[in-house]
Amino acid sequence: MTQYAVVGNPVAHSKSPQIHRLFAEQTGEDVQYEKYQVEADEFDTFVTEFFAAGGGGLNVTLPHKQAAFELARQKSTQTDLAKAANTLWLNSDGELQAENTDGTGLVNDLQKNNQFSIADKHILMLGAGGAARGALAALAAEKPASILVLNRTLARAEALQSDFAPIFELQTGSYDATPDQQYELVINATAMSIAGEVPAISPHFLAPGCCCYDMMYGDEKTAFMLWAEQQGAQMVLDGLGMLVEQAAESFYLWRGVKPQTADVIAALR
Repeated sequence: MTQYAVVGNPVAHSKSPQIHRLFAEQTGEDVQYEKYQVEADEFDTFVTEFFAAGGGGLNVTLPHKQAAFELARQKSTQTDLAKAANTLWLNSDGELQAENTDGTGLVNDLQKNNQFSIADKHILMLGAGGAARGALAALAAEKPASILVLNRTLARAEALQSDFAPIFELQTGSYDATPDQQYELVINATAMSIAGEVPAISPHFLAPGCCCYDMMYGDEKTAFMLWAEQQGAQMVLDGLGMLVEQAAESFYLWRGVKPQTADVIAALR
């Protein structure tokens, strides 16, 4: 039996052990999955000791995603752009390899689970932090018509614009920007829903029939989801599907087996 785990701080709330247990039951893979709360100054040592003891792979959640990126020897282009990693394993050369599956999880949830095509759509991304950074490369790969990143601090959005310039020409602005375009996909990549708040943007950014997606999730609809419904959004989604889809990508990287996600999402609901 191979050991896997999620590491973060806090991590008690994590649904990852339940998700990967369901994946293992579905696929017949012989894995055990735990969760570990680790302080920031102990992260590097924990990772080294985990793999030295024969661990098969780690999922990494806040606040360690940047540390995971910096610790890894091998990284994908998507991970380089995100400057953060959520999946670690040892490659065939015994080197620590990192991937960021968050963006792929978001894209798969939108397109596979909810039949929302990203190609040629105008996308509005709210927030320019780690969640936005982790999603943008995968979104850009689907060839949307445009991506506008709005953030409370404009300089942070402009830093994203500079970093992603080689692959996509992002547009940027602050939350008080006046709309000159409407967007078919609006993604809340901020953590404001935790506090019951919503980015202070004009509802005129929302195109008729748009999809509004909150990367956060909970037992109840988030503040952003309620706001989107009030604005008449046609499709309003939370991030639970993204969570399961990014976990499925990690499972595939570790085991070479791609689990089915629909039943797992339904079970978590």
